[in-house]
Amino acid sequence: MDRPPDHRRCLRPTGRHFAAGHLAAGAPVLIVSAIASFALVSGTGVNWIPLLAVGPALAAATSRPGGVLWVGFLAVVLGLTVAGPGGELNREKVIMVCAQIAVTLASCLASALRGRRERVLRAVRSVAEAAQHALLKPVPATVGQFQVAVRYSAAAAEARIGGDLYALVPTPYGVRVIVGDVRGKGLSAVSTASLVLGVFREAAYDEPDLLAVVGRIERSLARNLGCDDFVTAVVVGYPKADTMELVNCGHAPPLLLRRSGVMTVEPDEPAPPLGLRALCGEMPCLQVLPFADDEQLLLYTDGVTEARNHRREFYPLTERVARHRCDDPSRTLAALHHDLLAHVGGRLHDDAALLLLRKPAVVGQKHADVPLSEQLRPREDLFRPYGLAAGGLAGAPALGELGGQQQKPSALVESVGAARSVVAVPVPYDRSPAPLR
Repeated sequence: MDRPPDHRRCLRPTGRHFAAGHLAAGAPVLIVSAIASFALVSGTGVNWIPLLAVGPALAAATSRPGGVLWVGFLAVVLGLTVAGPGGELNREKVIMVCAQIAVTLASCLASALRGRRERVLRAVRSVAEAAQHALLKPVPATVGQFQVAVRYSAAAAEARIGGDLYALVPTPYGVRVIVGDVRGKGLSAVSTASLVLGVFREAAYDEPDLLAVVGRIERSLARNLGCDDFVTAVVVGYPKADTMELVNCGHAPPLLLRRSGVMTVEPDEPAPPLGLRALCGEMPCLQVLPFADDEQLLLYTDGVTEARNHRREFYPLTERVARHRCDDPSRTLAALHHDLLAHVGGRLHDDAALLLLRKPAVVGQKHADVPLSEQLRPREDLFRPYGLAAGGLAGAPALGELGGQQQKPSALVESVGAARSVVAVPVPYDRSPAPLR
């Protein structure tokens, strides 16, 4: 998957923003020069002197205080040149020049305050991104048997954090995933998302049953949420080879990407969102579906499917994912995200999260999904032709029996002799003494 952007890199200006900044900083100089030139050419210089104050005022929005002073100095010099190229300054001209100086000083103060607010905003954005990275931890490109990719976009672009949530954790019961959407936006949604993710990461390791994981999240939300707050979520587990488990709690149905096409995984029975079970009393059901090699599972939030273009048309996710799918999940989600932004015109109006799982075919590892304990179990078919059993030697006590009880020396020699007669291969060697050097 694509690594989450570093907040220091996000705040660093790109080449396009750098060129735009220089153009905006040079605009006040061009405006002041154009006004002075027109005043000199037209011969009515005094009437144009007040317009020279536009330069310092505009520089306050684009430049630092030093740049504002430089533009103000240029405006005063040009004003004096236009006002009296060959004569003396009267009272009216002096007032106009003093007004330019006052506007320049006020613009310097405004520029300093603007710079201070920008520094505070950068610090807040840095903290928000750090909070997002702590809440939505980066997902590695490979987790267990799966290739993974994640794309997340917050509607609050300045804060870069929202109410959508996702997590993927390897557990003793297989890889487990959650993708959800908190009702509302802002800090309250972030607080609820952190609660859900914390309970999920803890319960995913403790509970062998996926429904028990969902139950713990439900009980925690029931204690901490208001009566009108809820979270839609889909929880996925991979307990054994070629088998996927899903529990959908009022969330958008996942998409199963197979060679034959894209299939929508609708729940067998509708279930209420997390936090609302007490109102209806309905329990979510566990859905089991086959998941073979080279198949992919796409989890998403409603910010993707409810994104509209200028004609108020929803984004056709099923159609577009079939068009952009490939064997690399990160490339698939990158193409989908770019297509989604093009559909809405460049900016989303709701939080959007995409998580794609792919189980690649493992060549040369037939037992890749067999538990380690099963792989290390002794195979009796390898010992049977030699008269051996998995627990010990034929006609001889097992190793545990030799160490757990007192054996007579003769019995021990007979046992070892039986073992050597079965499995030992004699290697001839020369018993003659080596020559002396």
